[in-house]
This record gives sequence, structure tokens and C-alpha cells, in this order.
Amino acid sequence: MGKRFATVVLGTLLVASAHAATMEDEVRAVFDKYIAAQNAHDLKTVRTLLLAPTDLLWISQGRPLWGRDAALKGLEDRYRGTWHIDVDRKEFRVVSVSRRVAQVYAQTQLTVGDPGVEPARNRVYINLVMVKKPEGWRIASILPIMVPPQ
Repeated sequence: MGKRFATVVLGTLLVASAHAATMEDEVRAVFDKYIAAQNAHDLKTVRTLLLAPTDLLWISQGRPLWGRDAALKGLEDRYRGTWHIDVDRKEFRVVSVSRRVAQVYAQTQLTVGDPGVEPARNRVYINLVMVKKPEGWRIASILPIMVPPQ
């Protein structure tokens, strides 16, 4: 009986561990696709990664943008100038909130500027919440935190 119990517990832990690794891999792949699409100024791909039209929250320049269309409009305006995100992979984290919700934290360097203006480089902590839908992981919120120069 003791060996059987230990085997069941070990099996359960292995399955849970495999699920966590899979979740992290899936979330990381969506995040990587999101960053690549942002850097390519590819609104079509970004659209596919954001949650349904009215369910997204993105804080941009200190203002809440509610909904996918508002977020995409904000990005379209930003893409007219310089917009590039570099991610510090050593500081990337995925936290499993539940089987279908993940929190993503990444330290980034955002290079941004209006057309014809020297772009600024800002250190930004990006916090995303992702939700697993039948079609895959989608971004539900984008909460950047600007880090003051030191």
C-alpha cells in the first residue's frame, strides 16, 4: 500500500510539473510572438494575440485603453515613429495563477519616438496577464511600469 501511494503521488507531481513546464513554454512562445510582432509593427499579428474586442486593458502613457481596437489604434499611432522593445531574457518570469491564467513579467528597454525625432530609450517593466482560450493563450492586460533613470 505504501509503495502504491508513493507511486501515485510521484506520478501526480510529474504530471503537474510537466503541465507547468508546458504552460510556461506556451506562454513564453506567445510573448515572444507578441514582441516580434511589436518590433515588426505588425498590427495584424498583434490583433490575434490580444483578448476579445472589449476585454483587454492596456495602460499606455498613464491612461487606460479599454478594448482591442483602442489598443491597436494606440499602437498604430506609435508605429508611425520609432517603436522597438528589447527584452532582458534573464529577468523574464511566468507565474501560473491558475491552469488558464498566467502572469508575465519582463524587464525591457523600449526605444520610442515620434517621426523625425531622436528616440528615447526607457527601461520598462512589462506585466501581462494572459488567459488560455480555446484558440490558445491571449493577452488580457498590458501594464507597463516606467523605471525612472537612475
